[in-house]
Amino acid sequence: MAGGIGSRFWPMSTKETPKQFLDILGTGQTMIQQTVKRFGDIMPMENVFIVTSKNYKAIIQEQLPGISDSQVLLEPCMRNTAPCIAYAAYKIYKRNPEANIVVAPSDHLITDETGFQDVIKKGLSFTSNNEALLTLGIHPHRPETGYGYIQAAEAYQEGINQVAAFKEKPELETAKHYLAEGSFFWNAGIFLWSAKAIKASLEAHLPELATIFAKGNEVYDTDAEQAYIDEAFPTCENISVDYGIMERAGNIYVMPADFGWSDLGTWGSLWEKRDCDNEGNAVVGDHVHLVECKNSIVTIPNGRKVLLQGLDDFIVTEANGVFMVCKKEDEQRIKEFQAMVNH
Repeated sequence: MAGGIGSRFWPMSTKETPKQFLDILGTGQTMIQQTVKRFGDIMPMENVFIVTSKNYKAIIQEQLPGISDSQVLLEPCMRNTAPCIAYAAYKIYKRNPEANIVVAPSDHLITDETGFQDVIKKGLSFTSNNEALLTLGIHPHRPETGYGYIQAAEAYQEGINQVAAFKEKPELETAKHYLAEGSFFWNAGIFLWSAKAIKASLEAHLPELATIFAKGNEVYDTDAEQAYIDEAFPTCENISVDYGIMERAGNIYVMPADFGWSDLGTWGSLWEKRDCDNEGNAVVGDHVHLVECKNSIVTIPNGRKVLLQGLDDFIVTEANGVFMVCKKEDEQRIKEFQAMVNH
């Protein structure tokens, strides 16, 4: 899934070039390039599908030259994750009704690649033998209020549990309770299921959505596919797969895992994953000088000379003609700041 606009990473991430197409960690690879590479040892590249906005077709072609146009599913508008997943599921089902599917966001960080691949392989083995909808739950390391949670019920088999409940992003005290209780896991938004299982769930819980993509069956992988999607996709309900399917279906399972995952959804989460100096500062930029600064994240274009003094817990970034300095604790206000600048 690569259709998001990464608004919380403004001004680096913009609608024209959102964070999945940026090298925000300074690795030499963009987030989507890292994601596709991660699956290279799990499945052949011809089995990778990218669902994204029509606006990003050229970026995909540039950054992923090994992905053919037929593997890029272009949405004419944003309609959340359920229509995105349904489109891919019905197209895959037409090609191979026995297919197993992994759904993964294109802009997440995973530091333990081998551990991730082992988990995915185990999950695919489970979904190939069970009509189950499986989600990955990340062992929480702190009382995080920025993630949704999955509450695990009794073990179904070793390493896989039935799901007791999905929980919205909690207040701090609730997050502390989740951490202490031990059966709550971060919802990573990574799903595994067979094409048959997700198709049946869509028909049962989102029948109107299922009908739209079932009608497209005769045009998938033909020259008429895009025209049909351009017409039909805007009529889809704007709904997430979590709300539309996962919170309604009965055959929901969670596999607790830990492979160095972060959704890199905020500047604060990026600061946690970048290398820091002795004062806790994470700096990208070859002419950045810090004096009496602590626990700050600074991202400045190479060649730009910057001196910062006395900052503690700040975000400092320059990108796309915007220079921003704000407190890390106020990063949830970035959309508000963006609106002020663009007014």
